[in-house]
Amino acid sequence: EGDALNIERTISTKGVGEFTIVNILTNSRNAQRQDITFAYTEVSLTGHLETVILGLLKTPAQYDASELKPSMKGLGTEEDSLVEIICSTTNQELQEINRIYKEMYKTDLEKDIISDTYGDFRKLMFALAKVRRPEDGSVMDYELIDQDAWDFYDAGVKRKRTDVPKWISIMTEQSMSHLQKVFDRYKSYSPSRESIKKEVKGDLGNAFLNLVQCIQNNPLYFADWLYYSTKGKGTRDRVLIRIIISRSEVDMLKIRSEFKRKYGKSPYYYIQQDTKGDCPEIAAVPVWWR
Repeated sequence: EGDALNIERTISTKGVGEFTIVNILTNSRNAQRQDITFAYTEVSLTGHLETVILGLLKTPAQYDASELKPSMKGLGTEEDSLVEIICSTTNQELQEINRIYKEMYKTDLEKDIISDTYGDFRKLMFALAKVRRPEDGSVMDYELIDQDAWDFYDAGVKRKRTDVPKWISIMTEQSMSHLQKVFDRYKSYSPSRESIKKEVKGDLGNAFLNLVQCIQNNPLYFADWLYYSTKGKGTRDRVLIRIIISRSEVDMLKIRSEFKRKYGKSPYYYIQQDTKGDCPEIAAVPVWWR
């Protein structure tokens, strides 16, 4: 109630006290932000700050659904968004995203994947969206782990042409803990990333690489994407904003740890160096971000 009152007072004054709104929303849990959404309906913000604030006011499933919809329109870099979200979510998260997506857009996520993607890339994304992967179990079947590692090798490096359906089957129908062991075992045959790069190209190859990295180390996967979003010609603002919002209550501390270990400085440092306007302010508010 106090946060809602402060937002209302901020909105009612001349001009918008952006820092007050940012401070309140980035230091509140998503569930708390839902309780104060009504107090934000009249706020006047623009550009990236508006994108961040509106994203923070959505539930995680609503936000992911709203990012998935535009990612399937057109070609090129937008497909990275589809891969990132579909490959990095848990069964439970993906089931909720499917439900909310249908509620928001009156169609199934699976139908949009079929309509707006193509080839083996479509088959992989569709298989992941179907949520056929079993939950992690306490008992490991090491014979099956060895078999899947060999089958992955046999379907790729040992063949003249990669058996893509076999790869899709292994990577979408086994639990994440099982697949972690599979790729640990696979290292004795071939480096997984190098073999995938050699065997499969384009969107499908990119999707396989992302999926393998998510399986092996999800926080490191997002740390790399976070670094990528602040480097190169211009900041990739949409990627930066999506990671900050979607991972803030999931594993951001682990992402920050992996980021600092690999790149030597905190994400906060790189964001301050490579963004302008409101984005550094967003990053600066939560103390743990530094």
